[in-house]
Amino acid sequence: MSSRCDVRFKAMDSKFWGAYRVARAAKIPEGGSLTFVSGFLAVRPSRTSVLQGAINAALEALARGLALELSPVRVNTVPPGLIATPLWSKLSDDARDAMFEGAANRLPAKRVGQPEDVANAIVYLATTPYATGSTVLVDGGGAIA
Repeated sequence: MSSRCDVRFKAMDSKFWGAYRVARAAKIPEGGSLTFVSGFLAVRPSRTSVLQGAINAALEALARGLALELSPVRVNTVPPGLIATPLWSKLSDDARDAMFEGAANRLPAKRVGQPEDVANAIVYLATTPYATGSTVLVDGGGAIA
């Protein structure tokens, strides 16, 4: 098996199967909440990131199914768009700033996301007893841009 194939299997194992295993092992009280973080590529795939988009979409489908299976535990998903995190620290400051500026100009929100934007969506889902099987997109409008 090639190293490229290994990376693909590791991505599926980590993101999808990892979430599945957590859902199975977690001791969540009745009425509790489990929220997965998928990704924007589930909603708006990329030619260069087909597998990642499929994994994220599978994670969102898993959450909907688990919302039925684990009820009354609530299961939801948050797919973030471009978020300014240390993930981008390998880029030079100029390249990162240019990427963020270009993305912000294309987004209806006119800015890139911050970690607290994703955290707010997770808190909303965790504290809203009527939200289950839901996907709350936090992408600055990227899915419609």
